[in-house]
Amino acid sequence: MNIIISGKQMELTNSIKNSIEEKIGKLDYYIHPETQVKVTVSAKKSRQKVEVTIIPISGPIIRAEDSEENLYAAIDVVYDKLNKQLRRYKNRLQDRHQDNKSIRYQNEDESEALDIENENHEFDIVIKRHKKFDMKPMSKEEAILQMELISHDFYMFRNIDTDEISTVYKRKNGGYGVIEHE
Repeated sequence: MNIIISGKQMELTNSIKNSIEEKIGKLDYYIHPETQVKVTVSAKKSRQKVEVTIIPISGPIIRAEDSEENLYAAIDVVYDKLNKQLRRYKNRLQDRHQDNKSIRYQNEDESEALDIENENHEFDIVIKRHKKFDMKPMSKEEAILQMELISHDFYMFRNIDTDEISTVYKRKNGGYGVIEHE
């Protein structure tokens, strides 16, 4: 796996980089060797934030983040989140294949592999609500106003400039974001 580590508003020491590579490297059990993993470490006041995005060759993008006072604790929490997500995804893929062969790429002789393969996790996706609505063309600003009026965290609309479906959303750190089709 190709791990890219970057720091925002802080200088990354070799110790931090080594710790991240060692911890994230343990996920190679689930990840194809050519997968790109982006790690961003940032600091604000007394909080250390670690964001990890796994961009696989095929399949969904997997992301986890955590913010702690101790950077190494944040790395551990993010690792645990990613491990859980990847294990769930792997089990879901195995359930879809009737022959139940492992989708693992390498390191088959690790003892950790036996523990994980013996765990039985069920993951059922249940859609609780289905909604349809008419999308009139509007600007991004108007979409944000509509989103605020209905008190949602996101709002899907037809962009008046591009005539494409877009989504505006509230960001955790304040402000808004826009998701558009490429």
